[in-house]
Amino acid sequence: MQKARIRLSGTDFEKVEKVCNRIKDIAERTGVNLAGPIPLPTKRLVVPVRKSPDGEGTATWDRWQMRVHKRLIDIDADERALRQLMRIQVPKDIAIEIVLES
Repeated sequence: MQKARIRLSGTDFEKVEKVCNRIKDIAERTGVNLAGPIPLPTKRLVVPVRKSPDGEGTATWDRWQMRVHKRLIDIDADERALRQLMRIQVPKDIAIEIVLES
């Protein structure tokens, strides 16, 4: 039986979890096997920026960061389940990648 590996990544944790829950619901309704969602390590992108625009004063820094949350889900590649997966409304800031494996 083929498996579909679904990778989700996004900066908003709640939106990633919401999409994971929708995939879980589809797996339960269609009766296919589901493994996951497996949380992958969160990538932190940190950018230190100088607070003062000119060079005078003390060297104080702001640290801006963006976190990228990732999830991995394996699901049986049932035709009905995959067709429903394609219809999920995914927010534009969430990246979803579906790969079929044997």
